[in-house]
Amino acid sequence: MGRATAGLPSPMPARMRGPAANAMTRDGAIPGEADAAGGREGPMSLLELPEDIVFLLLSYLDARSLGRVAQTCGKLRRLCGRDCVWRRVARMAINTGITDDGTDRCVRVPLKERVRVSQNWRRGRCQRESLLRWRHNLLPWLQLEEGGAALFVSQAEEVLALRLHARRGGAAGGRVDRRPVRLYRGHRDDVCQFVINRGHLVSGGSDGRIVVQPLCGAHRHFAVAAHEEQVNCIDSGRDVIVSGSRDRTAKVWSLLNDRTSECLHTIDTQDRVWSVAISPAHSSFVTGTACCGHHAPLRIWDLQRGDLLGSLGSEFRHGAGVLGVQFETPSVLLSCGHDTFLRLWDTRSSMRQCVREWEEPHDSALYCLQADGNHMVASGSAHYGVVRLWDKRHHRCLQTFNLASPVSSPVYSLRFSTRCLYVAVATQVCVLDFT
Repeated sequence: MGRATAGLPSPMPARMRGPAANAMTRDGAIPGEADAAGGREGPMSLLELPEDIVFLLLSYLDARSLGRVAQTCGKLRRLCGRDCVWRRVARMAINTGITDDGTDRCVRVPLKERVRVSQNWRRGRCQRESLLRWRHNLLPWLQLEEGGAALFVSQAEEVLALRLHARRGGAAGGRVDRRPVRLYRGHRDDVCQFVINRGHLVSGGSDGRIVVQPLCGAHRHFAVAAHEEQVNCIDSGRDVIVSGSRDRTAKVWSLLNDRTSECLHTIDTQDRVWSVAISPAHSSFVTGTACCGHHAPLRIWDLQRGDLLGSLGSEFRHGAGVLGVQFETPSVLLSCGHDTFLRLWDTRSSMRQCVREWEEPHDSALYCLQADGNHMVASGSAHYGVVRLWDKRHHRCLQTFNLASPVSSPVYSLRFSTRCLYVAVATQVCVLDFT
């Protein structure tokens, strides 16, 4: 009794006995049922489990642990590369193409790769490059084609389409053809804003006109004298256009074949309109005004009737105009403007009080914003081309990029994909590549 029998393991310490010890084996295997072929009873290794069970187990790991498990053997490396394993991690990361409701906007790129790039966004690791430069100051506007195949840039009275080259993994972004593949004309003065809707480019200009033209081919093309003064902002969805102007009106236009260019509603906002956005449900739209002629700069209107549904916020300072708005869901939207605050609104909880707000650290007005539909928001400031990345779960900004030093310029527009951030300032368009 005083000596262990040869060939047998040493007795298990008392603290290792019990249910936890029963589930353990010397090789770390998992006890299993009798083998179907030979009737063998014994431990079952992790790799002998059905793959759907392995996927479930792996889905509970974080990114670092998944990377370590993938280094153990070829089979686990293959299993750790599947999207179902990375989905939970991707939903918690910033700018992975996964929205708050779980929709995947970038299905062609593996989630593992998107999570890797997301870490670069969070840490500010990127390569900067100037895509376009101008000799004179302009007010450029940007849009990314759905799928990221092309970048559209307004340059004075023209809009340029620049092709984005696909990278390994199928995603476009980064390298851009500097020679435009197409030019869009139709305005007599500068293009203020434009959007892309159902294969058409819809633009509003300083000449007070709205121009609708096809991205390619011979489809509907028309121009209408929409406002008495310049069209500051424009949005389009399904079969309608919403425009806002310095003439203190917002208008709703039809895009239906039998009612093309017909004005459906003219809304007296009593103030200059700086921004508009149509709800994803296409039942309402929001206007952001200068907060000079009317005390409420953020108002929501019924898209079908043109009636006022309500005002967001209260006690705005005089001149606290709203320069950027974006819906994330039919009830959740973001706003920014001259009062230096980025705000998140949820109309289900309150129309009077925002859900969260973030203040620009250098007390600069915020000209534009874009959200990824989940955790990240990018904002453009009024001075020195400052772009900030925000995580809605934190109070301070994640990263700051200065893109116009030493010459001060507002960030007039910005757009991003899961890989690249495109920024337009007065004299150039820059790209930040995070891959």
